[in-house]
Formats: sequence, C-alpha cells, structure tokens
Amino acid sequence: MKKFVIEEAFWKLFPQAKIGVVIARDIDNTYANKALYEAMLLKGQKEALRHIECETLSENQVVSVWREAFKKFKTKKGARSSIEALLKRVSKGNAIGTINPLVDIYNSCSLMYALPNGGEDIDTFEGDIRLTLAAGSESFVTLGSDKSEPPLEGELIYKDDAGAVCRCWNWREAVRTMLTEETNNAFLCVESVDQARAAEFEASLDYLKTSVEENLGGTCTVFVLDIDHPEIAF
Repeated sequence: MKKFVIEEAFWKLFPQAKIGVVIARDIDNTYANKALYEAMLLKGQKEALRHIECETLSENQVVSVWREAFKKFKTKKGARSSIEALLKRVSKGNAIGTINPLVDIYNSCSLMYALPNGGEDIDTFEGDIRLTLAAGSESFVTLGSDKSEPPLEGELIYKDDAGAVCRCWNWREAVRTMLTEETNNAFLCVESVDQARAAEFEASLDYLKTSVEENLGGTCTVFVLDIDHPEIAF
C-alpha cells in the first residue's frame, strides 16, 4: 500500500486548499470508441467558454487565482497552471485532441469545471508520493526531452522516491509516471485554491469517478485532502 502525503510546507502556503484524488483500479485504458472521447472533449471545450468572461485571460477569476498561487513559490520562468494552458488554447479556438482515455477524461473534466486536473500511473511510483517544496536535486524528465531538468529549490512539486512527478504544482509532468494505454491503476487529482468554488470541486470529482467507471471499468475511490486530512493510503 502506498501513501499520498501533502507536507506541512504546502499547507503553510495554502492553508485553505483542497486536493481531490480519485484512485482508479483495474481499468482498461485503451480506446474502444475514440469518437466517444472526441465528443467528451468537444463538450468540455464548449463548457469552458462560460468561464472566460474577460478577453484578457489572466483577468478571469478561474485563472487569476492560480496566477496568485504561483507567486507563492519558486517557479520556472513562464510556468502557468494547467487550467490556464487549457483555457488559453480554447480561447484561441484551438481544439484539445485525444491522448488516451484517462487523459481525455481528466482534460474534459478540467475544461468543464475550470480546475486543474492531472493523473499518473500508480504502478510506476517509487515509494510514496508527496506534494511538497523541492530540494532542487530531484530528477525530472518531461515529454519531448531526453535530459533531466530538476526543479528549482523551493518549487512546489509532486515527487516520489525516484524524483519529481510534476513540476510547478501542475505545470509539467514526468514521462516516467505518465498515463498510457497500458495503465491499469491510476492516481487522478483535482486541485482547488478557491473556497468559493467548492460545488464545482465536488462535482468534478464525481465526474471523474463516474466517467472512469462507466467507460474504463474497474473501481474508483474518492478522497479529499485538506489541512486537517493531509494524507491518504491507497
């Protein structure tokens, strides 16, 4: 059994944050009907438009809260939250393409509820996973790269015993732990720093659980971590 631990360093920066986790077991992450996921993403992109009220993307509340959050820890220059990256593409009329069922599901969820979503392959984790500040020496190789680019000291990262899993909280993920069509057990997460969006946060977790179980089989367990419940075992 593994643990997910959100360390005290995180809570000092974000005492009101909530991290939702969906643990999916015994799933089939191959495409049985790719058109289903194309439609799912299209619906997500249409829903995303309601979150973009201001022409300047950073002035929209769902983006500005993350701009402010990223000021509280060390970040690589130009790093932005995953939800800002998705909404930027949608605002420019660029379609979000399919990758694999799990990624398509969490991307559609992120678009619909305007909250950062992510996912990793549990079977690739080395030891427990933690959300904490980086020492700066953690190994990290992202998609499209063949060399390690360690996080900055003081950067907020997900990490395990082998290195960083995701840099700048939800900016870039490591190739080592990413979801693929061979994934059978997945760690999916939803992140919130805006207490006013509690309803959307809860709805997004329900959407993830239902979508995975209905389309990929297996079973899902939902957890919510906060300052009073900073770790889970799964």
